[in-house]
Amino acid sequence: MILGGAALQRCGNRVLNAAVILLALLFSAYTFADSGADIYKTKCSACHGKNGAGDSMLGKNLKLRPLASDEVQKHSDDELFTIISKGKNRMPPFDRKLSRDQIRDLVKYIRSLKK
Repeated sequence: MILGGAALQRCGNRVLNAAVILLALLFSAYTFADSGADIYKTKCSACHGKNGAGDSMLGKNLKLRPLASDEVQKHSDDELFTIISKGKNRMPPFDRKLSRDQIRDLVKYIRSLKK
């Protein structure tokens, strides 16, 4: 069956409108759901503790330094990015679990923990 030009245009507009709405929802969900704090809470807090103090059971066993400490904060953003991406000691790599932007958001969040 061959659609007339007007019918084809209406279908095309519906598809385009649906695509625009879908993209808007995806980007707004990313903005609200994947802030550095949210990512930290889901991916990092089990070891590093709720506030980055390393005071979780795992953090204590691993003798993790508080993320607000001078020892951690002295690292450059690039060094923190690499540690999160590639892992360090017993910390697993997150480069396949998080996007580059999410890792950058985590670095910003770690910077916010400095007292």
